[in-house]
Amino acid sequence: MTQAAYQAEPHGEPYRGDPWPTIEPPLSAARPAPPAMSVAPPARPPLTAPADPIAAAEANHPGHAYADDARRSFLRMVSHELRTPLNAIIGFSEIISTEMCGPLSPQYREYGEIIRSSGHRLLKLVNQTLEIVKLEGGSLELQPSAELLDLVFADAERACADELAQRGLTVQVDLPEPVPAVLADAKAIRNAVVNLVQNACVYAPEGGVVRLSARVMGPLVQLAVTDAGEGIDPAEVPRLMRPFEQGENALVRRAEGAGLGWPVVELICKAMGGRFEIETAPGRGLSALITLRRAG
Repeated sequence: MTQAAYQAEPHGEPYRGDPWPTIEPPLSAARPAPPAMSVAPPARPPLTAPADPIAAAEANHPGHAYADDARRSFLRMVSHELRTPLNAIIGFSEIISTEMCGPLSPQYREYGEIIRSSGHRLLKLVNQTLEIVKLEGGSLELQPSAELLDLVFADAERACADELAQRGLTVQVDLPEPVPAVLADAKAIRNAVVNLVQNACVYAPEGGVVRLSARVMGPLVQLAVTDAGEGIDPAEVPRLMRPFEQGENALVRRAEGAGLGWPVVELICKAMGGRFEIETAPGRGLSALITLRRAG
């Protein structure tokens, strides 16, 4: 366009023709608002407790699997290679001591009885060792059920009949009415009570009483095996809860065994969700206490 187009028309009127269109709207016109930002922040992962690095390392360590394999191999070896010949030794020694195949001299009959009793003692040690290994490794399968304590105590008394007779001991059972039942594995609870009765047979005064009792404590039931023996120093109890620990000097020890009774009972109680405690004092006897959940 020429410069004349911008010059005023005649009579002083301005030029009204603007050759360029309006580009921006008037200032009074409303401008559209900018679009809202709709970008959501990234989702955060849920909070979880941090993993134990030590436990994870132990679980993933090659030695962990090796230890499990070694434990299983040990159980198989002990179960077959030791228990099988022991059962044969015990069985044939009973045949000899009872003269089932013909009369024997008193001396040979006594030898047969010594072999039988020694075999039973060794078999008990093997069974306790197997049980500790299974309990510590978590491979002992328990089946909890309602177990009436009068039946449990009666079975334990029968199992310990020989030990009771040797020391002239009697069993006193004290149970509330109605007879309480505990939630426990049938074999495990009997094994625990038998271990405690055998221990009481050793330390109860000869011709004395072993007391089996129970009391209901709300949702719990507490079993007690009590003897009136010499008792022990309470400070010794934690040490005696460890496997292969014994309470007397080897030179004056009255009890035979490897010190596995209390550790087995404690592990059994923990596996069944209960606890095992000892109440004792020198000169005041000893009470072994098992606390389990009440059934029903």
